[in-house]
Amino acid sequence: MAEKNTRNKSKELIEPTIETLESLDVAPVLVVDEVHIPKSNLDSWMPKTKLGKAVKEGKIKDINLILSEGKKILEPEIIDWLIPVETDLLSIGQAKGKFGGGKRRAWRQTQKKTQEGNVLSFSAMAVVGDKKGHLGIGFGKAKETLPAREKAIRNAKLNLMKINLGFESSENVSSGSKPHTIQFKVAGKCGSVRIILSPAPRGTGLVLGDQCKKILRLAGIEDIYSNTFGKTKTTFNLAMACVRALENTKVEILR
Repeated sequence: MAEKNTRNKSKELIEPTIETLESLDVAPVLVVDEVHIPKSNLDSWMPKTKLGKAVKEGKIKDINLILSEGKKILEPEIIDWLIPVETDLLSIGQAKGKFGGGKRRAWRQTQKKTQEGNVLSFSAMAVVGDKKGHLGIGFGKAKETLPAREKAIRNAKLNLMKINLGFESSENVSSGSKPHTIQFKVAGKCGSVRIILSPAPRGTGLVLGDQCKKILRLAGIEDIYSNTFGKTKTTFNLAMACVRALENTKVEILR
């Protein structure tokens, strides 16, 4: 009996349990024989449209082919399957502060008066892009912040478009370097906001507001000049005007 007790005590010293390690403030080390990696959302994606089925089967491998033919994208997984995109939220809301001095935030909160009281709702504006000329913007609204963000990102992927990048002069076209700006001057308008974007030499940077910088960076534009008119503090109208100006890069005009 004495030998069995000494063996059990030595076994406890050699193989301590997780409870004893936690009591000694030591992180336990677990040895796992088999690591099971679950399938990603794209692998479990079941497309419902003809375009989605063609993309997953490998019949369509280029997103530019879909955008050039003007096909309607109804599933955001199509974008995730073809190109890697980055997302960012625009600060369209404002936190409460004294005398209207609250900080800008990504959620815009609104209230609706009903017989049952005030009903809150949150809205968000998202931008997606691959920094290679593909850009999308979307708006989402829900009763909570996270569903509003998911709706905005989904709508931004469904509104993906192709932007033509270029150089500030025709001399740099044959240099073989990466396009860094737009090819010609474009303008866009939304509400009272009007914005004019002009090509800039390499190294100039993005000469415009912080929220529009997020849009141009995801589009792959590194240098640009801009002029804005109207109530530019309304971020929603300013962002839409910027995107509409970038849409005009697809139509070449005479300088």
